[in-house]
Parts: sequence; C-alpha cells; structure tokens
Amino acid sequence: MNIHLALAPLVSLIAGILILVMPRLLNYIVAIYLIVIGLIGIFGVGSLNFR
Repeated sequence: MNIHLALAPLVSLIAGILILVMPRLLNYIVAIYLIVIGLIGIFGVGSLNFR
C-alpha cells in the first residue's frame, strides 16, 4: 500500500491547526505563504538550470 502526500495540503492542514490554536499566527502564516508562493512564481520550481 503506497501513500503519497502532497506538500501543499499538508502545509495547509498544519497552518489551519496552528491558526485554530493560536489565532495571532494568522498574519504571519498568511504573510509567509504569500512570500513563498511569490518566490516560487518568480523563480519556478525545478527550473534551476544555470546554463
């Protein structure tokens, strides 16, 4: 039996639990998420070919 976990749903689940436990973290979690998504959008995932 193989179990495949995608990264985004796992991160979303952890972030949701943290927000429920400590609502003050919402601003930080959203800010970090937006920064990471922006960096992935700019640099791309898997496009690290330096030719």
